[in-house]
Amino acid sequence: MDEPPLGPIAAYWNAAAPSFDREPDHGLRDDVTRRAWRRRLAGWLPGAGLDVLDVGCGTGSLSLLLAEAGHRVTGVDLAPAMVDRARAKLAAAGRDGRFLVGDASLPPTGDGRYDAVLSRHLLWTLPDPHAALRAWTDLLRPGGRLLLVEGRWREADTPVEPYAPGTEGLPWAGGVTASVLAAALRPLVRDLRVEPLEADPALWGGPVHDERYAVLALV
Repeated sequence: MDEPPLGPIAAYWNAAAPSFDREPDHGLRDDVTRRAWRRRLAGWLPGAGLDVLDVGCGTGSLSLLLAEAGHRVTGVDLAPAMVDRARAKLAAAGRDGRFLVGDASLPPTGDGRYDAVLSRHLLWTLPDPHAALRAWTDLLRPGGRLLLVEGRWREADTPVEPYAPGTEGLPWAGGVTASVLAAALRPLVRDLRVEPLEADPALWGGPVHDERYAVLALV
């Protein structure tokens, strides 16, 4: 039986999957970049044995680092080709991970609850990022952590062209500043902190000149 056709947004990311890992901070193929992300994740999610939900997991590069650190990882992505690559990446490394095709803003995880929810560079693609933040915090156990790695990209001061049909008027197109994201998240959590990341070129494969940061929030 033929698979149903993908919507335009899923189709865009599906088409991007084969070349997605060419970006240094996507594929983490360089040892320096991979070590930089491993070190940051260890600080944000210390210890081992956490149930972690990676929303908008892409090809699973961060999921793999989390699995290598001893966490139990579930990844969700809208694009089947991204999920296929994530599954293959962890299998090739001999690591376990559960990966689901679905809307990362409303993860199809049923009654599952998590110690941590991770999202990297996803909020700018969502039609209702505020609803996504509410959904993600609802998936956390008491004392759980929401880890958001985001930024406000170079092109943010100019009109942002829709990247796919149906993405016109995205509220956070071009990224979101740390102050705006923190204000949106603060009513949903009991504590949060912002960690600037733009000054660490190892994370990005070289220097960057826009705003990059992580928000770590506790519920």
